[in-house]
Amino acid sequence: MLFRAAILERIRTGEVTLAFRRWRRPTVKAGGRLRTAIGELAIESVSACTSATITDVDARAAGFASCAELLAELDARQEGYIHRIAFRFDRPDPRIALREAGDLSADEVALLAQRLDRLDRGAGPWTRPVLHHIAAHEGQAAADIAKSLGVEKVWLKQNIRKLKELGLTESLETGYRLSPRGKALLRALSR
Repeated sequence: MLFRAAILERIRTGEVTLAFRRWRRPTVKAGGRLRTAIGELAIESVSACTSATITDVDARAAGFASCAELLAELDARQEGYIHRIAFRFDRPDPRIALREAGDLSADEVALLAQRLDRLDRGAGPWTRPVLHHIAAHEGQAAADIAKSLGVEKVWLKQNIRKLKELGLTESLETGYRLSPRGKALLRALSR
């Protein structure tokens, strides 16, 4: 479940607490969590509804000026059933604190190196070349990185997310950069 950047800030402030999506089956569930660019959302409820049950109050809680505006967006996609998702901003993204931790102990370096080795086992050695490429080409678009490395863009983006989970990279408006943690790891691995 994705949100536009303009809506994310309104979610953080608590102004937006609902979303409506057309899905064949929900991609989130009540009691679950959703990680976004602003942090984690706690999913409070997910229920099927109809366009007739959506009110102007619901639409404003979802960030729209009116029910008609919300329905116009929902009607742009005809497949699936309408779902009402209630949520609240819960906490900042824990990866932010992780990626800012650039002072790595020898044990942390060893643990991260083992994690990279495990990731490499599935598709061959890709983690270190990707990290080095991002270090040398901060802000380069994923398509350009993929072309430079001779891999598919979709594959690359999926795998960069794995590096992000380890706190080694962060996404920019376009492309990526190494986090302080990622830079510290590469320095330690090059010794």
